[in-house]
Amino acid sequence: MRRLDAGALAHLVAERDWYDSSTGHLIPLVQELRAEMTGRVPATDSSISWPQHGYSYYTVTPAEREYVQLWRRRDQGETSLLLDVNELAAASDYVELGLTMVSPDSSVLAYSIDSEGDEVYELRFRDLASGQDLVDVVPRSAYGGAWSADSAYFFYTVHDDLWRQHQVWRHRLGSPAAADELVVEEPDGKFELMVRATRSGQQVVIWSESRETSEVWVVPAAAPTAPARSVGGRRQGVEYHAEHCVLADGSSALLVVTNDGETEFRLMTAPVPVDADQDHTAWTPVREPRPGERLESVEAFASHVVLVSRAEGHSRLRIVPVAELASEGLVVDPAFDCGSVAVSRNEEFSVEHVVVADESYLRPPTWSAVSFASGARSELLRKEAPGFDPGAYVAEQRSFPSVDGMPVAATILRHVSTLLDATAPCVMYAYGAYESVYPDQEWDPAIPSLLDRGIVYVHAHVRGGGEGGRRWWLDGRMEHKQHSFDDHAAVADGLAATGLVDGARIATRGLSAGGLLQGAVFSQRPDRWRAVVAEVPFVDVLTTMLDPSIPLTVNEWDEWGDPSRPEDYAWMARYSPYDNLPGPGGRPDLLVTGAVHDARVMVWEPAKWVAALRETDPDWSPRCVFRVETGAGAHAGPSGRFAHLAYEAEVYAWLLDRLGVGVGG
Repeated sequence: MRRLDAGALAHLVAERDWYDSSTGHLIPLVQELRAEMTGRVPATDSSISWPQHGYSYYTVTPAEREYVQLWRRRDQGETSLLLDVNELAAASDYVELGLTMVSPDSSVLAYSIDSEGDEVYELRFRDLASGQDLVDVVPRSAYGGAWSADSAYFFYTVHDDLWRQHQVWRHRLGSPAAADELVVEEPDGKFELMVRATRSGQQVVIWSESRETSEVWVVPAAAPTAPARSVGGRRQGVEYHAEHCVLADGSSALLVVTNDGETEFRLMTAPVPVDADQDHTAWTPVREPRPGERLESVEAFASHVVLVSRAEGHSRLRIVPVAELASEGLVVDPAFDCGSVAVSRNEEFSVEHVVVADESYLRPPTWSAVSFASGARSELLRKEAPGFDPGAYVAEQRSFPSVDGMPVAATILRHVSTLLDATAPCVMYAYGAYESVYPDQEWDPAIPSLLDRGIVYVHAHVRGGGEGGRRWWLDGRMEHKQHSFDDHAAVADGLAATGLVDGARIATRGLSAGGLLQGAVFSQRPDRWRAVVAEVPFVDVLTTMLDPSIPLTVNEWDEWGDPSRPEDYAWMARYSPYDNLPGPGGRPDLLVTGAVHDARVMVWEPAKWVAALRETDPDWSPRCVFRVETGAGAHAGPSGRFAHLAYEAEVYAWLLDRLGVGVGG
């Protein structure tokens, strides 16, 4: 990553000083909001436990501490502390825990730590008998990992100087990292590698993917030094992922989720490759795609598989017997209105249920065991939210027509006492990229502080995201990216035109690719917003995408376009916020964030944008503030449960002030 010179860093420090000074009057409101938000977090927070190799594992965040501890117990007996992230964070302003994976023989914990926020993780190994770290240390690793069946080897990923995960390595426990062996290397700059183990414990899966194409390899977990064998080769435009499964006849196979022949993906089987000459097209369809469902992934267990999909705008699970993969199965939809359901951490292969998590913006997570036989939920754990009453709030979904007539769904949250009668201010949120649903109707202890003050909170599910399946993403990327911006503005216009909120008091917020959306609608519709929050925004689109030496550029061309191609340059030039500044006068207030160690959006992007905006409208410039993390800090803000809520309190205090809602409502 490029490092800032002293002059640039001094400029950013001055920006932070100006932010702190100009928002100093909000400190009482920030403190009030922070107290409310942290008050909805249980003092001691424990996770659901998950069984693995004869033990039960769970995490605990102790009272008044920022980070988790990893614990385990055996047969409901004595518990033992395996890892305390609070101890690791004692000498650092920032700590992000990466992977935590216990070896199959339960003797060693592999874990990784990022101490700056730049997503460079140090991989370590802890002897669980003594509680001491081994001398084995891998100084640079990324996401993903897998143990071999004999617990002697660990597979991990490494990113290059452009922060692209381009290699998978194999580490032999007890040997120096310098002796690690390269397993797979991805030379194409558009692709990134990942690695994981299958739930069956029989295969290590390695996959490389761009936004349009993927390839999967497997390594037998019992033969970790064997070469990685490709499952289906690499075919342009064909995406697939594989999960190991034991079929009803006892044979071993791979379940493949692919878009080969089906835009919204389908399920096929493939033989486990045993040599380099295997036919990469020997896949067998085992299930007809369900209309209106986007098949996302498959979770394999000994007797059943769980199909993870999106349908009717929400997440959906289907439980299907391995012996009847073509059957309808049992449908598991979200338990809460405007909610989501997801497969939780399930490490055991031979079980009779799957553990799922249900939650929504207004419902803290509830974990349940869902029976493979009946589909019935048995509640295991309900997350506490002290002082929070879900019955005091309302959630609903409505749709508003975009510029081209496409209905755009929006989740609307409010307090029961807040009427949709054109009087309430509104805070909107959207993301709209990568076919991601971000966040997917997740509990957020910060949002009720807005709702309690009469704010209507709206999540606009714009094109470019995954709420409507693969086609929803395709219609909001590349040459269609303008649809994301049009959709967001259309939801705001619809809220105002139908008399649901006060059209003169609508604010909007988004992060990263969602920050790009904020920058675009700031320029294209400055009249629409009272205030805009653009967090770590990707706003200098052309400059970034024209420079392959910037981290995460080449592998983003399939999402945004390659501006070295004239047609791509043309559509990107039409919306790039830095290249399309709004005229002076009539601009909404603007809060921008950035972080010096951000590896995803280089800090100079928001810094350049802010400078250009101020220069082109000096009278407005005091209403633009730039909150930049000049020390340790990451793409999504500070680490730690309370530190992150303190950040949320700052953002919400600024929004409430801009919307004319002060301390105490």
